Amino acid sequence: MKRLLISAVLVAASTVAAFAEGPAKVVTVVTSPDPQTQLMSMVLTMQAAQQGAQAHILLCGPAGDLALRDAPESATAGQPPRDMSPQGLMQMIREKTGASVEVCAIYLPGRGEDASILLDGIGVANPSEMAARLMAPDARVLSF
Repeated sequence: MKRLLISAVLVAASTVAAFAEGPAKVVTVVTSPDPQTQLMSMVLTMQAAQQGAQAHILLCGPAGDLALRDAPESATAGQPPRDMSPQGLMQMIREKTGASVEVCAIYLPGRGEDASILLDGIGVANPSEMAARLMAPDARVLSF
C-alpha cells in the first residue's frame, strides 16, 4: 500500500512539473463594448503571450466588432496612454505571437452576415473546440 501511495504521489508531482514547464495557455474572452476594457484585455493577453503563454482570443457580442474589416471607431480609435486601439493591438498580438482570434459562433448569424466581413486571419469559433480550450487543465481564462 505504501508503494502504491508513493507511486501516486510521484506521478502527480511529475504531472504538475510537466504543466509548469510547458507554455501555459490563455483564453481571453471579450464581450465588453467599452473600448478601454477591450484594450486592457488585449494588453494583458499580449503580456501573457510575451511571457510564454499560447494565446487564444474569443470575441463575442459587441466585442465581436473588433474583428470587422469595417469596424466602428470605438474599435479603431487610439486610447491613452500609447494611442493604441483595441483592434490594432489585437492584430499585433495575432501577428507577433501567433495567437488565434475568433468570433463567437452566433456573432455573424446574429448580424445576418458571413465571414467575409471579418479581418483576414480571424475565424469563427467552433463551440466544441472552444469548450475544450476553456476546460484544458493548463488554460487560464480571462474574461472581460
